[in-house]
Amino acid sequence: MSVSVFAPASIGNVSIGFDVLGLAVQPVDGSLLGDVVSVELAQQDELSVIGDFADKLPSSPADNIVWHCLKLFNQALINTGQKVKPVKLILDKKMPVGSGLGSSACSVVAGLQALNAFYDDFFAKDVMLKMMGQMEAQISGSLHYDNVAPCYLGGLQLMIADPEIITRTLPVFEDCFYVMAYPGIEVSTKAAREVLPTEYSRCDVIQYGQTLAGFVDACYRQDKQQAFGQFTDVVAEPYRENLLPGFSDAKAYLYQQNCLAVGISGSGPTLFAVTDDQSVANAAASWLKEHYLKTNLGFVHVCKADNKGARCL
Repeated sequence: MSVSVFAPASIGNVSIGFDVLGLAVQPVDGSLLGDVVSVELAQQDELSVIGDFADKLPSSPADNIVWHCLKLFNQALINTGQKVKPVKLILDKKMPVGSGLGSSACSVVAGLQALNAFYDDFFAKDVMLKMMGQMEAQISGSLHYDNVAPCYLGGLQLMIADPEIITRTLPVFEDCFYVMAYPGIEVSTKAAREVLPTEYSRCDVIQYGQTLAGFVDACYRQDKQQAFGQFTDVVAEPYRENLLPGFSDAKAYLYQQNCLAVGISGSGPTLFAVTDDQSVANAAASWLKEHYLKTNLGFVHVCKADNKGARCL
């Protein structure tokens, strides 16, 4: 028996929802922007890594997050009295590391979901999501679900304070395009978190709450003007934009070209721009390819919301 699971890229934070909003995205051309993990029965546990960004990962399987996913999953099986089978894991690493597209979340979600599919969906979704959060916290140093939740469940996810609920699915703007531009340089999540202040002013806290609440309300009423009209990140972008060469200029240009919103995807350096006009999206993508990419590893995709999340191929 062999199974393969694809886990899509995601926009962590969606700018105005630091650690509490996340949106899964998929390119409109049908290409796979995310990771794939395959699982098959073997004589002993083993892991191999292939793909465009395989050389960016640790050479030892024991240092790979998918290997840690296997150990966590097997222990969970043992805790329930289930027999563990030796497996071969193959990680097809299609996502750049430190890109702000939820690269580690893609590996975690694809790895754990592939294992669960191999065992005929033994664990329920809520159990799986908690395991995914545990693995993501091991990488970033803090527990946050804004990448793993949309990557696993799909769509636009709002993180809830209740640890038993974790996340709720919000209505997406189905006619919106998300232009994703990865410049080809790396920004670690840990480093991007370290530049943030430890305290915020009362004014910033109020603005953050109003903006996030207004966005959630606008999603339910499908009011794009309200959703993106006050799309200002006061928590992370002012402190992170200097880590992203060319971001400020690109943001200014894209707003001049009638994009509805522009922001940093996750910790960066990926930029995302929102529009409900495909011609604007295509023009923005062309401009970003010429002006925002810094290395030949960079890429630009015109995407829409991915409402499926992780799925078997």
